[in-house]
Amino acid sequence: MDTLLAIPSAAPGGLDAGMGMHFGHCDVFTLVEIENNQVKSVSTLDNPPHAQGGCLAPVQLLAGKGVKALLAGGMGFRPLMAFNQVGIHVFYAGQLPTVGEGVSAFLNGQLPEFSQEHTCHGGH
Repeated sequence: MDTLLAIPSAAPGGLDAGMGMHFGHCDVFTLVEIENNQVKSVSTLDNPPHAQGGCLAPVQLLAGKGVKALLAGGMGFRPLMAFNQVGIHVFYAGQLPTVGEGVSAFLNGQLPEFSQEHTCHGGH
């Protein structure tokens, strides 16, 4: 199954970039096109400033690009529900240091789907 995966990243993005642990505050999203369980292409997408639409602005942005899956280390309950509503599956990437390592773990089926237990509760 072909899929477009988004990963919150530190600038400038790409597979060697550090993962942005909270998607709403990351510098950019690295977009990875996956075909036959292989990386087909890698591109980046600027994250809109957090003030413009808060945590829900990236949801619409990524949905509009055709993203089907997102890796995240931290996320609040509202954006998680919003991603689910637009058909984007969110996977918990924990503390993986780089985007490339996150993509590898995703391709190997090692990342659990994000659930309510993983959501941020303010001070998380």
